[in-house]
Amino acid sequence: MKISIDTACCKGCGICINICPKQVYARSKIRNRYGTAMPEPIKENECIGCKLCERLCPDGAINVEE
Repeated sequence: MKISIDTACCKGCGICINICPKQVYARSKIRNRYGTAMPEPIKENECIGCKLCERLCPDGAINVEE
């Protein structure tokens, strides 16, 4: 899977970090324009393509491609 996060849209809410069944995401040290830590797909190769992160992201900032 290929996971991309639109840093211009993401507010760093952490829903993707908490909802992922495979714990693919972690908080990055990189801050977004809102000053919050961005999510980072650290285990992208373990993504099962359920797209919960993509569907539940309130900002539409995540895209999961097969």
